[in-house]
Amino acid sequence: MNFVSIRIITSDVQRLVHFYGEITGMPVTVYTEDFAELATPACTLAIGSTRTLMLFGGDIARPADNHTAILEFRVGDVDAEFARLSDFIRDTTVQQPTTMPWGNRSLLFRDPDGNLVNFFTPVTAEAIRKFDK
Repeated sequence: MNFVSIRIITSDVQRLVHFYGEITGMPVTVYTEDFAELATPACTLAIGSTRTLMLFGGDIARPADNHTAILEFRVGDVDAEFARLSDFIRDTTVQQPTTMPWGNRSLLFRDPDGNLVNFFTPVTAEAIRKFDK
């Protein structure tokens, strides 16, 4: 088995396409007005509109109502990313870069739908080894 993607359901696909393209600096492929994907080497972030829920049977997910998941992106230098994005995420920053007890330096902020996003860089030898497998 291979975990390949996670999908965010939103009422505004274009807003999230712009946001995730901006924060990652990567292209987001828009397939239709209701579906887009940000493909990274490790996993794909899919962005689907609320209209796509009808294909699954209706009201099974609610946009902008996530209170449990954090979307995590490993970056080369979290402090440099914070400097690059500080104006863009100023109003939604939850935690400025902080070294966590498990060895990652982490920046936590919210996307336009309120989903938590974590940019992190492994900084301890153990954390670096874990992610360099």
